[in-house]
Amino acid sequence: MDRRRRDEVLITATELAALLAAGDPVTILDVRWQLTEPDGRDAHERGHIPGAVYVSLEDELSDHSVEGRGRHPLPSGLAVEAAGRRWGIRNGVPVVVYDDWNRAGSARAWWVLSAAGVENVRILDGGLAAWTGALESGPVTPEPGDVAVPHEDLYAGALPTLTADTVMAADTLLDARAPERFLGHVEPIDPVAGHIPGACNAPSTGFLAGDGTFLEEKDLAQLFGDVDDVGAYCGSGVTASVVVAALATLGIDAALFPGSWSEWSSDPTRPVETG
Repeated sequence: MDRRRRDEVLITATELAALLAAGDPVTILDVRWQLTEPDGRDAHERGHIPGAVYVSLEDELSDHSVEGRGRHPLPSGLAVEAAGRRWGIRNGVPVVVYDDWNRAGSARAWWVLSAAGVENVRILDGGLAAWTGALESGPVTPEPGDVAVPHEDLYAGALPTLTADTVMAADTLLDARAPERFLGHVEPIDPVAGHIPGACNAPSTGFLAGDGTFLEEKDLAQLFGDVDDVGAYCGSGVTASVVVAALATLGIDAALFPGSWSEWSSDPTRPVETG
C-alpha cells in the first residue's frame, strides 16, 4: 500500500471551509459517537456542519449480526456500499468525516471506508470543535450517491488487519485503551481484565493535542521512532482506529485488530497479562 502523508489522512477546518465556500463537491459525514452516548443523532440534529449527513457507528459502521468478532464487528463491503450511497458518497468526490469526541467516530469511519476501498477519505482534524463556521440544524437527506466498493470483506480489505491468531506476532502491539483497563485494574465492559501479552499501552487520546487535533509529525515521531510491523487494538476496534490514523500520518501502515480486547477476552483459553 502507498505511504500516505498527513494531508492525505487529515483535513483542517480552514481547508474544509474553503472547499465549501468555493462550491467544490465534498461529502461530509457526521459520526458522533461516545461510549456513554453511542447514538449521536440528536446531537447531529441540534447542530452540524452544513450539509453533513449523520452516520451511526453502531448501526452502519458495525454489523452486530456477526458472531465471535467482538462488540463492534466490521460490516461487509456490500453494506458499506449501500450505506455510502445513502450518505451521498460519489465516485471521485472527496469525503470528510468528523465527530465530537476524541476522533473515535471519525477514525472508525475513515478506517471502514478506506478498508472498503473508498478513496480520498479524510478526518476533520480537531473534530467539530475546530469548526468556527455556522451550523445547521435538523436532519439531512442527501441525493443518493453512486460509490462502488471494491472490497467485500473488510477483514481482508484495502487496509491491513490482524486476527486473534496473528495479533501476538506483531513486532509492536499497541493497546489504545486507558491505562487502568490495560493494567487490569478495572474492566467495565468486557468479561476479563488485562491485556494481550506483549502489548504496550498507548492510549488513543495520547495521539491528540489538547485541542483534539492530531499531534504534529515531529511529536508522533518522537513517540514511535522508526517502528515497523505495528498492530493496534482497543476494546472493540473503535479507538484503535485513532492510533492507526495517527500512524498513517507518518506513513506507517499499522494493522488493526478489529475484534480487539472484546474478541480476545471472550475466549477463556487465550492468555491474559495484567500490570
